[in-house]
Amino acid sequence: MDSDKLKILFLATEVEDLAKTGGLADVAKALPQALRRLGHDVRIVCPFYPQVQERLEEKNHLHSELSLQLDSLQYLYNIHLLQLGNVPVYSVDYPPYFSRQGLYDNGYHPYPDNGERFAFFSMAALQIAQSLDFAPDIIHCNDWHTAMTPFFLRTQLSENRFFDSTRTLLTLHNAAYQGVFDLASIPFHRRFENRLSCEQMEDGNRINFLKCGLTSADKINAVSPSYAAELMTPLGSHHMLPLFQQRHSDFSGILNGCNYDDWNPSTDPLLPRTYDQHHLEGKADCKAHLQQYLGLKESPDTPLFGMVSRLTVQKGFELLLPALERFLYNDVQVVIIGSGDPEIAERLKAMEEKYAGRLIFREGYTSKIAHWVQAGADFFLMPSLFEPCGLTQMYSLAYGTPPIVRGVGGLKDTVKPVKDIRDVDRATGFVFSQPEPTALLDVMCNALALYREHSDSYAKLQQNGMATRFCWDDAAVKYEQLYKSALNTEITANQ
Repeated sequence: MDSDKLKILFLATEVEDLAKTGGLADVAKALPQALRRLGHDVRIVCPFYPQVQERLEEKNHLHSELSLQLDSLQYLYNIHLLQLGNVPVYSVDYPPYFSRQGLYDNGYHPYPDNGERFAFFSMAALQIAQSLDFAPDIIHCNDWHTAMTPFFLRTQLSENRFFDSTRTLLTLHNAAYQGVFDLASIPFHRRFENRLSCEQMEDGNRINFLKCGLTSADKINAVSPSYAAELMTPLGSHHMLPLFQQRHSDFSGILNGCNYDDWNPSTDPLLPRTYDQHHLEGKADCKAHLQQYLGLKESPDTPLFGMVSRLTVQKGFELLLPALERFLYNDVQVVIIGSGDPEIAERLKAMEEKYAGRLIFREGYTSKIAHWVQAGADFFLMPSLFEPCGLTQMYSLAYGTPPIVRGVGGLKDTVKPVKDIRDVDRATGFVFSQPEPTALLDVMCNALALYREHSDSYAKLQQNGMATRFCWDDAAVKYEQLYKSALNTEITANQ
């Protein structure tokens, strides 16, 4: 391998096509493949969930067994080898931790042993590298689930010459989730507790996995430049401002890409009719199909606002629900698809009954309905309180469905706002700033006016969005530069 090419161990607890709950899985599939196209030797390590087992073939069994000794505990686990394109995936098979239908929770509550599960996973990933004789130049960790890996490298394995030249990167996909656990809930905690600093702990003898990563990784990045900037502010730092300020020189933001192989209206096999930027006729058929499927009146002239989202406070429902109470008096249709917070779901069901024929809420998620909404809606709602990157607004741009977003994080970096509804120029969507229902209502009404009164400007807005591209190959080049920056600097993180 060329000396400029790197050996990269990519750690993720979910990977698209294997097991997925959110955008991390999309990144964990697309970025390693893009890095592979640059010529780097990339290998993914992920847990062996039942969903992964469904993809397993007999030939994928790699090792009969590995043994990991942690204090007095011995963990015997298997490794399975799978392929995602030309990227090998090594899956950690330890049934007591990973043979569960939920990745992180039972559908309602997080598993109480999550600290134990993912501390073990982080240690196992390092052992796997050694068993494969794969001494990585870079270990790329993602979110709190793998944030203990840099910590273990700088403490438990600091004398291990195998990792002498290894540097670490921790990517923050959502720093609101930090992995805080009672230290006593991790059976082998005595192995490392005397190496923990005050800034890695919370009150009550609780360990914060993400803080351990932030203080130990060689480089840190967020999944958009604007989210990286927000993390350096008191309001946007998720109560970790001192740590982010301490690491500011090692901190950056790289915008995620979009997988246009799966999200392309000109080739999408899930759509009743395909279309493209220059031939939008098929989008009208997609709208009629969505209206028919959901039991809405088939009306091509009634503006349809769509949303596909987790039902969480982060996604802006405390702004959206009050705004809808006033907006739904207009001749409009609104479709919301998602699952999550039961209270939000109940409020949406009550509103659906109140505004029958105008609001449709469907609890749950399937890839098919997500594609149908993106193609069939006239506007896409994404009023997030904060959004590290976001992918669905990228999909809506690609599908000619102008997004309505709050100007935060990756939404700010990907949507160019309409400033004059009579002249959209290079705009691609509607953006509001203040986290207030009235601010959201105003931009929804502006979108409605554009649709009804300025059809040429609306069509131009659609075409602007469809011409926009956020490519993983571009992001991979920036990650390559970040990796090489890590390799060219001394270790600066706390040890």
